Amino acid sequence: MLDYLNPQVAYDALRDFLAAGGPVLMVIGVVTFVMWAMILERLMYWSTSHGSVVARAKRSWAARTDHHSWYANAVREKLISETKQHAEQFNGLIRALVAVTPLLGLLGTVTGMVFVFDVMAVTGSSNARLMAAGITRATIPTMAGLVASLSGLIFINGFEQSVKKTVASLGDDLSVDD
Repeated sequence: MLDYLNPQVAYDALRDFLAAGGPVLMVIGVVTFVMWAMILERLMYWSTSHGSVVARAKRSWAARTDHHSWYANAVREKLISETKQHAEQFNGLIRALVAVTPLLGLLGTVTGMVFVFDVMAVTGSSNARLMAAGITRATIPTMAGLVASLSGLIFINGFEQSVKKTVASLGDDLSVDD
């Protein structure tokens, strides 16, 4: 158990895992890395910048003397829209990557099964050891794709709920009834 704290042992285990999953697992890893980089960027935005974006919109609205005209309503909608645009940045791309990762996992399943059938065709029999490698190559990318997708789905749903709350709250705060 403590062997995995050794960096060399951990590296070897990771290398063996990636080799067992085949080339599709590498693609899933790259896509997952990009998705998590964007998720981390969004977490940083929500924890640091979002408050100042909302405060700037509120200050801009409060600085206006006219809150009742058609033009004032257009400015209000613009402020809400700009804040929403800042809050939704990368959400569509994250959602797309969440949708792509299970499909990549299925691609890994297909390539693993093709490997199994190739082994059966080349050897002329069912070599259990070689077939097991193909089954492993089929299941690991599927698992990795689903885990990556579910982890991203949790965060993207949270981000989208936060956007809805922000838009509703800002719509109330930038009221035309002042």
